Amino acid sequence: MNVVHVRAIARKEFYHLLRDFRSLFLAFAIPLLLILLFGYALSLDVDNVETVVVDHDRTALSRDLLRKLDASPYFQIIAFLPDTAAVTQYLDEGRAALAVVIPPRWTGSIRAGRDAPLQVLLDGSDPNFAGITRGYISAFMERYNGQLLLDFLNVRGMERIRTPIETRIRVWFNEDLESRNFIIPGIIAVIIMIVGAMLTSLVIAREYENGTMETIRSLPIRAEELLIGKSIPYFLIGMSDVLVAVLMGQLLFGVVMKSGFWLMILASTLYLAVALALGLLISILTKSQLVANQMAVLITYLPSLLLSDFVFPVANMPFVLRFFSAVVPATYYINILNGIYLRNLGLAHLWPSFLVLAAMFLILLVLNCRMLKWEGI
Repeated sequence: MNVVHVRAIARKEFYHLLRDFRSLFLAFAIPLLLILLFGYALSLDVDNVETVVVDHDRTALSRDLLRKLDASPYFQIIAFLPDTAAVTQYLDEGRAALAVVIPPRWTGSIRAGRDAPLQVLLDGSDPNFAGITRGYISAFMERYNGQLLLDFLNVRGMERIRTPIETRIRVWFNEDLESRNFIIPGIIAVIIMIVGAMLTSLVIAREYENGTMETIRSLPIRAEELLIGKSIPYFLIGMSDVLVAVLMGQLLFGVVMKSGFWLMILASTLYLAVALALGLLISILTKSQLVANQMAVLITYLPSLLLSDFVFPVANMPFVLRFFSAVVPATYYINILNGIYLRNLGLAHLWPSFLVLAAMFLILLVLNCRMLKWEGI
C-alpha cells in the first residue's frame, strides 16, 4: 500500500467536503439535533400522569387519599370534576390519562368493615404507557390499603400483623430508572451510522455520476488505497461526532460512562469502520447518489434505530426480525455501550461483540475490494 496515494485521495476528499455544504451540515448539525431531540423529547419514563378525580364522598379520608395520590411523583391531579360525564369528556379528548372516582358513602363502608369499591379509569391507547401506569396505581392502592389496615388494628389495640414475605428491591446498573441513561448511548450508534454509512454511500456513486470514475481507473492506485483514502475524512468527522455526543451527554443529561473511556473509543473506532465499509459497498453497488442515499436509509439508519435493541426490545420481536437484528452492527455496538455506560464492564465481558464487529468489518472490506477490482481498479 502506497501512503502517498492514500494521502492524495484523502486530501482530494477533504477539499470536496469543504465545498459541499450539505454534507457538512449532515455530518455536524444533524447529530447535534439528534442528541438534543432524543435526549429531551424521547423518554420512556412514566411520571406526572395527568389525573382527574371525582370525589362524591367528600370526607377527610377521601381527601387524604387524593392528597397522597397527588403527592406521588407518578401522578398529577389536574382537575376535580363534578361527575363521570366530565371524566368521559376529559379521557375522550386526551386531556387526562387516568381518572379516579370515589363513590358516595365510601368512608362509611370502610369504617363499617364492608367492601369499599373505588373506580379507576385508564386510557389504554398506548399499551406500554397504560401497563406501567396500571402497575403504579395498583401499587399505590396496595400501600394505601396496608396503611388503612394498620390504622384499623392500632385503633383496636390489636397486635400488628407482619407479612411472611418481605421484598427488598435493589436496582442495578440504572439505579434511578432514567430512560436517558440508555437512550444517550444508543443515539451515539445512530449518529455514527448516519455519518459513516449515509455520507460514504455517496462517495463512489458521485465519481460515477461526475464521470471521473474512468480517470480513477487510469490512475496507478489499488482498491484498498482508494477505499482508505476516501474513508479518512469521514472517519475523522465520525470520531469528532462521537466525542461531541459523549461530552453533550455528560454536560446536558448527566450521563457518564462507568467503564474506561479508551475502551469506548476502541469500540467506536471499530463500529465506525464497519459503517464506513457498509456505506462504501452501497455506493459501489448503486452507482447513483439518489439511490445510494435511499438504500443507506433503508439498510443502515432504520435498522440501527428499530432493530438494534435501542428503542424496541429485540426479545419481544418475531423470530424473523430477531434474525435480522443479529446482522445489524448497531446491535453489538449498543451492547458494548450499555456495558460501558451502565454495567461497568471491561473487554473480558464484551469481547464477543468486539469480535462480531471485527468480523463484519473484514467481510465488508473484502467485498469492497472485490467489487472495485471488478470495476477495473
